[in-house]
Amino acid sequence: MNDSSQVERNIPLGAGQKLQPEVQVGMGPCGELRYPAYPESNGTWRFPGIGEFQCYDKYMRASLKAASVKIENEQWGISGPHDSGNYNQFPEDTGFFKREGTWNTEYGQFFLEWYSEILVEHGNQLLGAAEGIFRGTGAKLSGKVAGIHWHYGTRAHAAELTAGYYNTRNRDGYLAIAQMMAKRGVVLNFTCMEMRDGEQPAHANCSPEGLVKQVKMATKTTGTELAGENALERYDESAFDQVLATSRSDSGNGLTAFTYLRMNKRLFEGENWRNLVAFAKNMSEGGRNVGLSEYDTGRSDLYVGLIIKKDKETMDKEAKEAALA
Repeated sequence: MNDSSQVERNIPLGAGQKLQPEVQVGMGPCGELRYPAYPESNGTWRFPGIGEFQCYDKYMRASLKAASVKIENEQWGISGPHDSGNYNQFPEDTGFFKREGTWNTEYGQFFLEWYSEILVEHGNQLLGAAEGIFRGTGAKLSGKVAGIHWHYGTRAHAAELTAGYYNTRNRDGYLAIAQMMAKRGVVLNFTCMEMRDGEQPAHANCSPEGLVKQVKMATKTTGTELAGENALERYDESAFDQVLATSRSDSGNGLTAFTYLRMNKRLFEGENWRNLVAFAKNMSEGGRNVGLSEYDTGRSDLYVGLIIKKDKETMDKEAKEAALA
């Protein structure tokens, strides 16, 4: 289960309230549906490197060969691209990912379609297995998709391609993933909901805002339920405000749930805690920034009665008690 499921089990429920368990199905590195194209923990990859294709074990090579035989062009099935560079290069340093590179040729399209289809089918099989295991339990299934926002501003979207998302200036790579999850009735959980374009380094051509908007539109088009989470450890008001903005349905799907990650003791320090309380209240009001005054009358002792929605009379009473405590 994901972090939110662990937390929800400890939330006291009022009369008539009910929790729906959620099982997040891990489908790759960090639980995300993607190839391990940018292994950061061992120092192999550093942001904002393009990553590398992961198609060189015997099973992937056999699958690639079979795909090339099917289109009667066996030369394309010998190996993966020879000009795609290494983990820490930039797109323009490679023949494959540069502006008019191999990615935009007939061969590039063949390879990228095969590479991404293998990933989608991998996710489909895992979700199908999970569906069989949890059928009849009432649990909702969800799956994570990575927010690979670096080099999003280039034509090739190199970092997304190596991770298995065939998303370029000319092609929407998230529609197929969203459609697969929609058919399974699975929630698509996406990250980097708190990020703004202006916070990113210019040389990395990042656009987390553009990426989130694209995924919101893909899930709306396919009828897929969308949930979100933060990518980084953030406690500031600006990050929470960005989540509020991305949670609304004014541009694509709105969020049906949000998981707050990276919680630690710093969350409970002064202004950090106040920001979280305000954020929780605003999310409970449908993503509207409505302030904290009625819940923080003393502006010192903060009371959170916002995770489980209660009637206004009960909330007012508890807020007054908390202020006097």
